[in-house]
Amino acid sequence: MTDEQRPQPVLTVVNPDATPEEIAALVAVFSALGSDGGQAPERPRSTWSHPARGVRRTHRSGPGAWRASGLPQ
Repeated sequence: MTDEQRPQPVLTVVNPDATPEEIAALVAVFSALGSDGGQAPERPRSTWSHPARGVRRTHRSGPGAWRASGLPQ
C-alpha cells in the first residue's frame, strides 16, 4: 500500500507516556459514543398520556350496571 492509499488514523496519541490501558480506555469510550450520527430511538408512548384515554366509553344499562361501572374493564 502506498502512502496515498493508506487511510488517515481516527485517533492520534499525543502523550508518549500513555499506557496501553489508558489508550484502551479512550478507545472504549469513543467506541461507546458511536458514529452512526443518528438520533436516539424514540421512546414508546406511555398509555397514561395516550389520546384514546380521553374517549369516553358508553355506560352499561340494566341490573347491576351502577355497581359494574366501578369495576375494572
